[in-house]
Formats: sequence, C-alpha cells, structure tokens
Amino acid sequence: MRLDSTRSQALSLRECRELLSSVPIGRIAFTDRALPAVQPVSFRLDGEEIVIRTAAGSRLAASASDAVVAFEADTFDAETRSGWAVTLVGHARAVRSPSEIVRLSRLPLIPWTPGGTGHFITVGTGRMAGLRILR
Repeated sequence: MRLDSTRSQALSLRECRELLSSVPIGRIAFTDRALPAVQPVSFRLDGEEIVIRTAAGSRLAASASDAVVAFEADTFDAETRSGWAVTLVGHARAVRSPSEIVRLSRLPLIPWTPGGTGHFITVGTGRMAGLRILR
C-alpha cells in the first residue's frame, strides 16, 4: 500500500499564463560564453511575452539578446508536496524601440538585482508547457 501518492496534471496554455502572472520570480536559461547559464530574474507576463528588466552590461543582456532561451517559473509547497511549474522555450530579444521601452517601463517590474533597470529583454511564449503536481 502506498501512503504518499502523487499525480501530475498537464496544464492548459490559459492555466500556464494565469500561473505565470501569479509569481514575480522565474529562471532564465541561456548560453554564456558557450556554456549553459541559469539566472533567477524578476519578470512580468505582457501579452504573449515574458518581460525581464536587467542592466545593459549584464551577462544576461549580452548573452540572451537575439538568442533562443528557456524560462521556468514555479511554486512548491514542501508541507503538502504539491506545486506547479511552467516552462517555455522562446526567442529572446533586446527591446530597442523608445516607445516600447517607455511602455515597458510602466510595468510593475522591479529587477532581481540592484541597478538593473536600463535594459529590457522579452521572450516569446510560443512553446510553453506546464505541470501541476498533486498529492
């Protein structure tokens, strides 16, 4: 007899977007000098894109602009051993349009690290999947 049974449930795209909108921190995976790198970032979902604000001279800004990246956000409750994760693979682009920078500057998006306010990166959410773990 199994006392601690868990099951997983695939999430719809609508559920993935709702869950992404519910958390402020995620992780972006990118290539930095030919090696994989993962960095926690604050983000906002803006329509069909993830928006990240970082310093213009950061490793992330240099490596993730015009590149394919992976992104993940999740929550986990250790007590109930339940949670969810949403992952996506998409094209990252540096935002260069002054009007788009002004618009994105209005988002309630506080950078993960101090001083990282001068550069926006967006990631398309075209290839997105989610999973909920239930006990």
